[in-house]
Amino acid sequence: MNVSSSAAATEYIKRHHRHEAGENQCSSALVKLIKAPLPLVWSLVRRFDEPQKYKPFVSRCVAPGNLEIGSLREVDVKSGLPATTSTERLELLDDNEHILSIRIIGGDHRLQNYSSIISVHPEMIDGRPGTLVIESFVVDVPEDVSEGLAMQDRTERIDIRKLGAER
Repeated sequence: MNVSSSAAATEYIKRHHRHEAGENQCSSALVKLIKAPLPLVWSLVRRFDEPQKYKPFVSRCVAPGNLEIGSLREVDVKSGLPATTSTERLELLDDNEHILSIRIIGGDHRLQNYSSIISVHPEMIDGRPGTLVIESFVVDVPEDVSEGLAMQDRTERIDIRKLGAER
């Protein structure tokens, strides 16, 4: 990404990707240049009912009813990830500013209080129309399993002397 793209991405993030990360939450933003014009990219990204068109980890999506703010979708995730399903709600779909926002409200996964924003912006790439895509999210930091066990005093004592004898 060139300097002007980086500066533009920073401005777009400030303007459109304002997440209020609370205590024990983290957030991040991913930026990608795509060598395809914005109308084409947005036509895929805006499809709340078909995320598998641009998200390779989605195997299937069912989104009954009309596509409007508050609509729900049930997403099946491909095997190999620490999830199988996700229930998601459409929070924002702005065809003028090219912004899509979703919130995960249920499913079989470890993501708690997850919300994301995707925005797409025109960008010249090698002298041709391209698209700058920014996806940001905020999510609860998952509880560390070992810390949880230690707080419940469910750890076994380790005798270091025995470890040396076993080697």
